[in-house]
Amino acid sequence: MLLGVVSDTHGHVDYTREAVRMLEGFAPAAVIHCGDIGSPEIVPLFAAWPTHFVLGNVDEGADEIEEAIAAAGQTNHGMFGQLSLSGCRIAFLHGHDTQRLRETIRSGAWDLVCSGHTHKRDLRREKKTVVLNPGALYRATPHSLAIVDLATLDVTSVTL
Repeated sequence: MLLGVVSDTHGHVDYTREAVRMLEGFAPAAVIHCGDIGSPEIVPLFAAWPTHFVLGNVDEGADEIEEAIAAAGQTNHGMFGQLSLSGCRIAFLHGHDTQRLRETIRSGAWDLVCSGHTHKRDLRREKKTVVLNPGALYRATPHSLAIVDLATLDVTSVTL
């Protein structure tokens, strides 16, 4: 099973559309958005997949984003998301709460921990946990997202 991971769209519809086109080529079974969605117009762009959103620091108090997620039939996990897909335990959060991010990674409870916030791609393993920041779809050079093969935890970084 393939999982798409995006972050930091910051309401930029054009870059997000381009990312969605890239995701279509991989045909992921689901998508995670690691926060800083930025505007409700971003949410329906992910209609092709079950998409799991967490909120970032620019989304706090943005009721219209939360309403858009509900209206699209997608899942809003608030500030911290957790999933089990294909036997893989996944935690995801925006990452601006660095203490919570560190604690989540160090807990050893997750196979995959995804975050955003820094606008910089990061892929590393801490003990048995794969730690992934897909980069950002806005305010990053290059704009990027990630595809995770949940069977192997192999990660492909995709540059737009």
